Amino acid sequence: MLLWLLDWLGSTWPDAALAALGKITFRASLAAMVGFLLAVLLGPRWIAWLKRRFREPIKSDSAEVRRLHRNKQFTPTMGGLFIVAGLVGGILLFGDLENRYLQLALLVAVGLAAVGAVDDLVKLRGTTNGISAKAKLAAQLVIALVVAGLLYRHHAALPDGLVLHLPLIEPGISLGLWFIPLAVLVIVGSSNAVNLTDGLDGLAGGCLIFAVGAMTVTAYASGHAELAEYLNLPRIPGSGEMTILAAGMIGGLLGFLWFNCHPAQVFMGDTGALPLGGLLGLLAVATRQEFLLLIVGGVFVVEAASVILQVGYFKLRRRRIFLCAPLHHHFQFKGWAESKIVVRFWIASALCAVLGMAALKLNVNDDTPRPTTPQRLAASQSPQSESPSPNHDR
Repeated sequence: MLLWLLDWLGSTWPDAALAALGKITFRASLAAMVGFLLAVLLGPRWIAWLKRRFREPIKSDSAEVRRLHRNKQFTPTMGGLFIVAGLVGGILLFGDLENRYLQLALLVAVGLAAVGAVDDLVKLRGTTNGISAKAKLAAQLVIALVVAGLLYRHHAALPDGLVLHLPLIEPGISLGLWFIPLAVLVIVGSSNAVNLTDGLDGLAGGCLIFAVGAMTVTAYASGHAELAEYLNLPRIPGSGEMTILAAGMIGGLLGFLWFNCHPAQVFMGDTGALPLGGLLGLLAVATRQEFLLLIVGGVFVVEAASVILQVGYFKLRRRRIFLCAPLHHHFQFKGWAESKIVVRFWIASALCAVLGMAALKLNVNDDTPRPTTPQRLAASQSPQSESPSPNHDR
């Protein structure tokens, strides 16, 4: 909406200041601020509304988990509704709605939020712990498959659009149609990994902020001609617009943590965890940085792996590796305070994000001569450049 307004004003009242307002960095800042303010200012009313309708009972197969979380009984849940609403509002207000990546982001956000909402409602109104795992996974796969198919058609026209890049390995691996199953795996896997991590007050939200922050840098750099060239990243025109999405996620998560920090006044629920995890996966797939996601999302990877290992080892040996899975429950069983676990996982997530940013430099050869100023100017004005110089991030 902001871009449409600026284009309309620019056609009748040309002004350089209007062009500056249309920069991605400025619009991303607005999206983050709006997401944060909506959550903080409207949060108390939303929580009161949720408290009257959606109060989560503590359901777990583990009696010890139920004992540890007994004080959280009937805390309002489905708080992910106002995170998703904030980031969708940020995209509609400040994003380029003709951008394919933002269109797919809206599909992921709304689709997976709907799946999560159904699961939360069944959990609240029935005796079961949500819809069946098979039904939930099937719905996630359908949404991810549609998104992957549309993304494949868009990326097939790009030189590096279907190439899997690995650190220190050049050239990358051309995927062809294998792009689609990989994209589905990343989106669904990331969605479920974040959902598994959402078990303590503020845990998933805080870790997401660091992971999304790192992927924001990658999305912006991939859409920027000179930064993509310098960092030796796949050049994905238009991917910089996903900075708006990521900023809205970060702003909304910061506002949500205002109320979700221990002791939580509201839970995220599957309504928030599933779409936020799916969007994190989409950021990685769209920028061709699936391997980087394994690093910056290291906490989510470890949490999901702990469940897979626990279930697999128990089926094989009838013994457990951890006291309880996901991993954060293992530390609870060892007697760690909840706030200590959460903060230490946040620290681990921050370190993973820093490590991921350092990994971006692995493919950079600083001994390679850089283009001269006239060459950079010519490149920035070429049709392949995202925007005319000097406003590279429009």
